[in-house]
Amino acid sequence: MIELRPFNKLGGADHGWLKARHHFSFASYYDPNNMGHGALRVWNDDEIAPDTGFPPHPHRDMEIITYVRDGAITHEDSMGNRGRTEAGDVQVMSAGSGVRHSEYNLEPQTTRIFQIWIEPTGSGGQPTWGSEPFPKSDRSGKLVTIASGIKGDNDALPIRANARVLATTLKAGETAAYDTDTARHLYLVPAVGSVEVNGVKVDARDGAAISNEAKLTITALEDAEVVLVDAA
Repeated sequence: MIELRPFNKLGGADHGWLKARHHFSFASYYDPNNMGHGALRVWNDDEIAPDTGFPPHPHRDMEIITYVRDGAITHEDSMGNRGRTEAGDVQVMSAGSGVRHSEYNLEPQTTRIFQIWIEPTGSGGQPTWGSEPFPKSDRSGKLVTIASGIKGDNDALPIRANARVLATTLKAGETAAYDTDTARHLYLVPAVGSVEVNGVKVDARDGAAISNEAKLTITALEDAEVVLVDAA
């Protein structure tokens, strides 16, 4: 089953410096029937104006993955970490027992990100942060795991969740396949371009909530960049 979530029907907010669309209930957007998809709790589509951002604020017991689509985001936290993650790169923060962090766009242009929150398999633990490049050329025509808490995904950024985050870039007409389990909860969003997923068209920035599917076939209807979460 694939439930399409069109971008223009998503919840959201316009704070001037931040234009956000929420695939699931978040902040002032609340829908009791849309609280997540399995362990996937948040998928925000954020546009952050230059020289603005999120001031220091706390998190705990959440795995937070930031996928940078355009521009760059600069992270700083109470553990002493500081880093700049640019388009094509991914950062992960395991909030664990508690951490404060800030995220700023210090670039001269708008930064666009997907911010993905996944519920961890357990509570507490030492907070961690990490960032890695995942060049788009390396994931051309195939799904590459960029963050994971599943055994065997050794090249991905680690998270403390029964989940993985994957990404691919596809030229028009190219296809990528993904085998999964009907009990898993999958959520797919094209950052750019339109794709067809098991016969269902998904346009740029639309969401597709997928369940009871054993295999995905993703076909690019035009050049596309796709992010996929596979969660318990």
